[in-house]
Amino acid sequence: MPILSIRDALNQALREEMQRDPNVFLLGEDIGLYDGSFKVTRGLMKEFGEKRVLDTPIAEEIIVGTAIGAAMAGLRPVAEMMTVNFIMVAMDQVVNAAAHIRYMFGGGIKVPIVIRTPGGGGHQLAAQHSHSHENWFAHVPGLKVVAPGTPADAKGMLKSAIRDDNPVMFVENEGTYAVKGEVPDGEHLVPLDKNEVKRPGDDVTICAHSRMLLVALDAAKDLEQLGISAEVVDMRALRPLDMAPVIESVRKTGHAITVEEGWRSFGVGAEIAARIYEEAFDDLDAPVARIAGAEVPTPYNKRLEKLAFPAKADVIVTARALLGKN
Repeated sequence: MPILSIRDALNQALREEMQRDPNVFLLGEDIGLYDGSFKVTRGLMKEFGEKRVLDTPIAEEIIVGTAIGAAMAGLRPVAEMMTVNFIMVAMDQVVNAAAHIRYMFGGGIKVPIVIRTPGGGGHQLAAQHSHSHENWFAHVPGLKVVAPGTPADAKGMLKSAIRDDNPVMFVENEGTYAVKGEVPDGEHLVPLDKNEVKRPGDDVTICAHSRMLLVALDAAKDLEQLGISAEVVDMRALRPLDMAPVIESVRKTGHAITVEEGWRSFGVGAEIAARIYEEAFDDLDAPVARIAGAEVPTPYNKRLEKLAFPAKADVIVTARALLGKN
C-alpha cells in the first residue's frame, strides 16, 4: 500500500470526493490561494476552481452558517476552521443549528456538513491556540464526532463523513499532519461509529485517540520490553461512542488507562471510565487510571508546555503502577 502522511491522506480524500460528487465543495479561511494553513487543501482550488474551493472572510460564524444553509439546500459542504480555537464564535451555529435542525424538522431536512478543525498543543502557540475541545462536541446530540490518528483512518473517515447525511465534527491534530502510514488503494471508507484495537495485549487496556493514540502505541512498545502486554484501543469514534472493543478488552486485561490531550475534568477519559464502570465493573482488578493535559491555560514557555501534555513516560509509569510493577 502507498505510504502517505495524514496531510496527504486528507487531501486525497477531499480530491476523490470532489471528483465523485459535484455537490461537494470546500470553504474556509485561506484554503484556496494559500492552500490552507496546514496545506491540507493544497492544489484543490487550481483543480476545481473558485466556486468549489471558497476563500472566506475571517468570520467563523459566517463560514459555518453558510455551510449549514448550503447543506439544507442539497449541497455537501466541507467547512474548515483554521484551528479549533476559532470555532468558539460559531458555537451557536454548530450546537443550536447544525446539530438540531434535522430533529426539529422531523427528519425532513438533512444537514450533510463536515466541519474540519485541527487542535492540540505542543507548538508554542500558547493559551489561545492549543486547545483540544472534542469533548465539547461529543456532548451534543445530533453531531457525529471523530478524531482519527492514522493516515488510513484520516482518509477513510473523512470520505465517510462527507457522504454522511448528518453534521460531522472532524477533529484533526496539528501535531500529526506529517505522520506517515499505509493507506489502502481504491475506495477506502472507515465507519464513523466503530472504534478499533490497534495493538493486541493481555495485561492492560489503553484507550486513546488522535495524537495520543500514537503516544499510546509508542508506550506499548516500551512496556513490552518491560514485560507488560498493553492492548491499545483507538477511540477514533467519539460520538456515537463505540465502547464494544473497550469492554471486550477490559474483560480480558482487568486494567484500563485512558489518555487524552485535553483537560482531565469532564473529558473524554471521564466518559470512557464511567462507561467501563457501568458495563465492566466486575472485570476490573483496579480503578481506571486517567491521563490528561494539565488543567492550566497552555504555557508559551517551551519547557512548561512540554510538561502540560501527556507523554510516553506518563503512560509507562501509570501502567506499571496500575499493575503493581513499580
